[in-house]
Amino acid sequence: MNFTKTTEQPSKHDNLEKMSVADLLFNINNEDKTVPFAVEKALPQIELLVTKVVEKMKLGGRLFYIGAGTSGRLGIVDASECPPTFGVPFELVNGIIAGGDKAIRRAVENAEDNTTQAWNDLLEHNINENDVVIGIAASGTTPYVISGLERCKENNITIGCITCNEGSPLALTAQYPVVVVVGPEFVTGSSRMKAGTAQKLVLNMISTATMIQLGKVKGNKMVDMQLSNDKLVDRGVKMIMGEIPVSYEKASELLKQNGSVRKAIDSFLSK
Repeated sequence: MNFTKTTEQPSKHDNLEKMSVADLLFNINNEDKTVPFAVEKALPQIELLVTKVVEKMKLGGRLFYIGAGTSGRLGIVDASECPPTFGVPFELVNGIIAGGDKAIRRAVENAEDNTTQAWNDLLEHNINENDVVIGIAASGTTPYVISGLERCKENNITIGCITCNEGSPLALTAQYPVVVVVGPEFVTGSSRMKAGTAQKLVLNMISTATMIQLGKVKGNKMVDMQLSNDKLVDRGVKMIMGEIPVSYEKASELLKQNGSVRKAIDSFLSK
């Protein structure tokens, strides 16, 4: 299949090594400014994908991100933030990277070219028809990701993707493709830059919108967040004070007794 990888096209900027630090930063920033507008064009696609994820989760399903390199790491970051932010089980949103956990810190040679490992990785989580798998690959050609989605499709598992190349094999494989065309990178081919930023923005949208739809936010507050450090405990106490007429000390006591902002407020109001 012939298609143009815009993420691999020559940078609009040249002679980078001759630029001052100020010029480098100015030009990188100008390129970065274009990313949210590219994401905006993909909002209808993101909406379809989020709607499906919510539907599946209400049936008891889970969300899986699969990717290699930067894309895989971004999926892991998003997945790992869901439990502390929204108080959901760790197994609800999962990030899987080609090459396994050691690839989070260091590239694993040829891991992204493996055409069988993604499905094996998913099987370790007892993947089933209630789950949704989103493949992340800026290029849209990563064998690990494409083969994983193909096996999911064969097994009636819903598949989506996040990519930055229109008409890519990945976009054509996914039932719910999200294609954010960010164009050439500042450093030619360095898709950890604009493409990576676009992927992070889309992942933020998917997980946050999904959790809000599932009732994990009240008003605009993270009422189910895990109270894992002093900063979050203090935030939780102040949330309670904002919802019910109690002192800091009383709110702190309620939070300690009930273990979450939501339960603390509900217990007070039920009396």
